Amino acid sequence: MRGGQSYVACPPSFSNDGNRLLVGCGASVSIFSTATALQVSSLEGHTGTVTSVTVVPGSKILSYCWTSSLDGTIRYWNFSLLECIKTIDLRLPIFSMVIPSLLSSPEEKSGNQQNVYAYVCMQTENDKDNKPKLRSAQIRKCNLTSFHKLSKFTLKETKRPQNLTISPCGKFLGIKDKRKLHIWKLPKVDSDSAVLRKITLHHTKAFAVLAFHPTERIVAAGDVTGRILIFRGFGAQNFRESGELLNRTSLTDEESKPGVRQSDDAESCSTWHWHSSGVNLLSFSSDGVYLYSGGKEGVLVLWQLDTGKKKFLPRIGSPLRYFIDSPDPTFSSISCADNQIHILKTSSMEVMRSISGIKPPLSSQEICESISSQAAFDRTSGVVAVQTENYGIQFYSLFGNRGLYEVQVCERNYQPVDEVTVVVTMVELSIDGSMMGTVEVKLPEEGIGGLICLKFWDLYSDTKRFSMSTLIYEPHRDAHISAIVFHPTRHMAVSTSYGGDFKIWVCREETQHKDQTPQNFSWMCHAVGSYKNKAMRAAAFSADGSVLAVAADSVITLWDPDKNELVAVVGETPSLIGRLSFVGKSEYLLSVSHGSTPRLSVWSVSKLAASWSYSLQIEAVSCALDLSYFAILALLPKSNESFFKGDGIILVFNATNPIPVASLSVTKAKGGSVAFLKGNPSEPADGKSSQTVLAYLNGDREYVLFDPYDKEACELNLTKNDDFVGLEENGQFGYTSIYGELPKFDLKRNKTSFVYSSASNRRPWETIFSGSSHMLPPLSKLCSEFLESLLEKRTSIVE
Repeated sequence: MRGGQSYVACPPSFSNDGNRLLVGCGASVSIFSTATALQVSSLEGHTGTVTSVTVVPGSKILSYCWTSSLDGTIRYWNFSLLECIKTIDLRLPIFSMVIPSLLSSPEEKSGNQQNVYAYVCMQTENDKDNKPKLRSAQIRKCNLTSFHKLSKFTLKETKRPQNLTISPCGKFLGIKDKRKLHIWKLPKVDSDSAVLRKITLHHTKAFAVLAFHPTERIVAAGDVTGRILIFRGFGAQNFRESGELLNRTSLTDEESKPGVRQSDDAESCSTWHWHSSGVNLLSFSSDGVYLYSGGKEGVLVLWQLDTGKKKFLPRIGSPLRYFIDSPDPTFSSISCADNQIHILKTSSMEVMRSISGIKPPLSSQEICESISSQAAFDRTSGVVAVQTENYGIQFYSLFGNRGLYEVQVCERNYQPVDEVTVVVTMVELSIDGSMMGTVEVKLPEEGIGGLICLKFWDLYSDTKRFSMSTLIYEPHRDAHISAIVFHPTRHMAVSTSYGGDFKIWVCREETQHKDQTPQNFSWMCHAVGSYKNKAMRAAAFSADGSVLAVAADSVITLWDPDKNELVAVVGETPSLIGRLSFVGKSEYLLSVSHGSTPRLSVWSVSKLAASWSYSLQIEAVSCALDLSYFAILALLPKSNESFFKGDGIILVFNATNPIPVASLSVTKAKGGSVAFLKGNPSEPADGKSSQTVLAYLNGDREYVLFDPYDKEACELNLTKNDDFVGLEENGQFGYTSIYGELPKFDLKRNKTSFVYSSASNRRPWETIFSGSSHMLPPLSKLCSEFLESLLEKRTSIVE
């Protein structure tokens, strides 16, 4: 099961009766009900991202559409029957497509037009020597009725792919190209050899979007500075019909062409300016009386075309992308950059319903050093919690592939154009999903100020939504929080900080009556711990909650959370630890180190020693709740990306064995997450279905759910187990990984088995006595380390 794709990659399209909204969603087209904003079906068949959806106009009972995709195909669908009728393969990625003949008037359609032509912006074909051209995109004509090959005639070649804009009457085609608008007049009867007349309009700034008037010869264009230019009477000279009288005064007298630059073919040009940044959206109303505009401010502006007066729909909360009129004049749709589509009531401009996709990753990742890109998962219900740009947390159903609700972490008015001053750096959920912890950071201004807030949230059973119970300012003085973990069975949490301490928090439940459920929750600090003034970088509770593991820089310590006593020191890794996790109910503890020598290490808590390890750059890790399995998301070196067909790999291990159970190559692994989830609660369990699924959320927040133990059910590219040995960054293991290669010794790998490297330091005897005095290693370990240190100084000759 896949989901999380963008709903705003291309403009949506309404069905003829207005009851359905067709939305390009990754490689498919999702069909939503406009009455409920819920998905009812989808069109599957494309293998690349869908770039355009065009519904064939006609009676309300007709349900046909054309789609184009980056896979190079154009498909014709009956979307009521979910059937693909026709496929046209252009063999090159298609970035945009318009079909003018579908917009022609009934009189023109009843004429001699026999074939349906589409204009596509597609990738430029390489030269005969297979070298790519400097121009990466071209605009071509395609006969959809009887396709044999593309028309030889190329309208234009551009350096970058361009969105094609067609006039509502189907007579004009336009694109923006830097500071120019190129407009073609389309012939009434199109053919492969038909010649199109063209004009070019100029501006001092780069254009961002354009739109045509539905009936008159007027084009509106927005630029990157927020200005809107209205060109009236464009093409008065070059687009003049045969027999039409030419107004020669308008061609010779520059004063009669106000606002028109140079020799541009337009009667006048007026400028409107309200937006503070680039204009992303322009659309005329169906009657041509009003012009809609929108930009990064998240405000929809309604301009009266004759007077220039304006109305506003403010606080939409995200930059605007597309505005689409419905065949039903009572409502329309607006697409936003935060992956939402709102259904608007036309008369009052109110949001009636919203189609919510998963929110895109934060654009402020580099602003705050402590920000975490890891998502939080409710493993029991299959819900993921992700940070949003508007200082909130979105809860998204992975099984339902839809947004559930949002929680506003920071109560302040969000404006997309404002400078980022507050960042929600972390979100963490308890195992049962009943508690949540968030961290928000107010960034310092010019190096002065700054504030860190820790908030605890509780899930109320009646509303099924989180409500804040406790707010803590500066929980670790001015130090940033590195991790938050919850006790598996009790109302207890631990926060660690880079300042050198960790705090154990407990929750008090206050009730009005004994028979009532808790009405108020309050969290308070139960204990504070530290270890040798080292930064506390990660923490984890055991399955029963009796042991708390805390990483102090590169040292793993074990604590009794109730007594706040140091129990043991497990060991030390070569580099700083970024993540700790107990593997289910087993005795094994997992540590992930980052830095110059990244390492995945599995420790035996009973033996207080490392069991096995790999030198891998780990992005995310997740452990099964009941079993001794865990999954990691590792980043691949660039030299291995082409071999594994991706930039990352998911490895599923049994903690007792260093050989992976399954290995799957993935893409967009940077910033991704993995999590073990219980099976879909809405589907009854049977003997064949697995009760556990593995969720992979990539860096763009697209996700896939699959059975990690069934290789045939995996939806990702499978890799062989014996290829995994090539992933270790240093290419060394065992003795060599600690002491270096011996002279004149040819080390050969065994391809059928895995030899794992130790997690010890290059000089383990120097740190072998770290920790409490009652936790000294056994004599056998001391002797072996001492003898190995002597052997290191000797030189042997291998014949």
